[in-house]
Amino acid sequence: MCPKTQPRRRGLRITVWSLVTVLVLAAGLAGVVLWQNSYDLDEQRVTIRHGSHTLNGVLATPKDLRKPYGLVVYVHGDGPIDATHDDGYKPMWEANAKAGYASLSWDKPGVAGAPGNWLDQSMDDRADEAAAAITWARGRPDIDADRIGLWGASQAGWVLPKIAAKTPVSFVIAVSPAINWLRQGRHNLLAELRADGASAARTKAAIAKSDTTRRLLARRATFEEYVKATGGDTDGMTADRWGFISKNYTADATQDLRALRGIPVLLTLAGHDINVDTADTERVYRKVLDPGSALTVKRYPHGSHSMLKQSVEQSDVRITLTALFSPRSLFVNGFLKDQRQFLKDLGRDGNGS
Repeated sequence: MCPKTQPRRRGLRITVWSLVTVLVLAAGLAGVVLWQNSYDLDEQRVTIRHGSHTLNGVLATPKDLRKPYGLVVYVHGDGPIDATHDDGYKPMWEANAKAGYASLSWDKPGVAGAPGNWLDQSMDDRADEAAAAITWARGRPDIDADRIGLWGASQAGWVLPKIAAKTPVSFVIAVSPAINWLRQGRHNLLAELRADGASAARTKAAIAKSDTTRRLLARRATFEEYVKATGGDTDGMTADRWGFISKNYTADATQDLRALRGIPVLLTLAGHDINVDTADTERVYRKVLDPGSALTVKRYPHGSHSMLKQSVEQSDVRITLTALFSPRSLFVNGFLKDQRQFLKDLGRDGNGS
C-alpha cells in the first residue's frame, strides 16, 4: 500500500500548489487592474435641473487641493453616451485634476436611466442643456465661476460655440470637431470605402445612395419614405435616428465659431481620422478665429478620431487588454499631457482666471 500512497500524496501536493499559484496570479492580475483603474480624484453623483428635465451627472474633483476649482464641462460626441463614457473619460478627468480643475459630465437623455431620448435633441437643445449645467456649477462654492470652460469631441463641434454664445466660458478644448454635417458625412463615407478597399462600382453605388438620402432630407421626407426609396436597405437606420438627422443635418459651425473669438481654444486633431476632415476643420478654425486669437492647434499623427492610438484601436483584443491593465495608455502619446498643460497655462497667462 505504501508505494501507491506516496505518489498519490505527491500528486495532491502538486495539484494544491498549482491551484495556489493560479489563485495568486489571478489575485495579482486583479490587483493590477484595480490599481490601474483607480484615479487620483474624487467622484460624486449630482442632479442638475434643466427646465422640467433632470440631468444625471458626475462631478469629479481634485484631491487635497485648495478650493474653489476651475471646471471642465464635458460635451459628448454622437451616440448613447453615459456620464463617464464607460470610464473612458476618467484618464482625462485625472489630468484635469492634476491641473487643479474639476470635471462635470452627465448621462445623455435616455442613457443609464436618465429621462428623455437624446435622439430627440437638436444641437441647440444640447447647448441649452450645457448652459443649464454651467449655471448650476456657478452656484457651487467649490467651483470658481470665473474658470469654467468646455471640452467637447466630434459632434460636440457644433455644440461648443453655441454654448459660448449663450453663457460666458473661459476656454474650450475641441477634440476632432467637425465643421459641416454634410461635408463630414461625405468625407467619412469616402474614407471608410478607401479603408475597405472598395471597388469603383461599390464606391459609385454608395455615393448614389448617399445623394438619395440628401435629397430626401432636403425635402423633409418621412422615415417611411426613406425606407421605400432605399428598397428597405436602411443600413440600420431607425425612425428615431432619421428624426435626429433630419433635425441636425444642416449643422455648420463656421458662423457660430465667432463666439469663440478671444477665448483660449485648444484644437486637437488626429492623423488617422476617418470621421472628420481635419484639414477642413483646421482651415476654418484658423480663418474664423485668427488673427489675434488664442487658438492652439495640436496634431497627433498616430491618433484616431477618438484620440486613441491607432495601433490599439485597430484590435478589439488590444483595446480590451489596454483598458484593463493600462487605461491611460489607450490615448495617443501627449494627448493627456497637452490638455493638462493647456489648463495649467491658463492661469499663468492670466486667461481663464
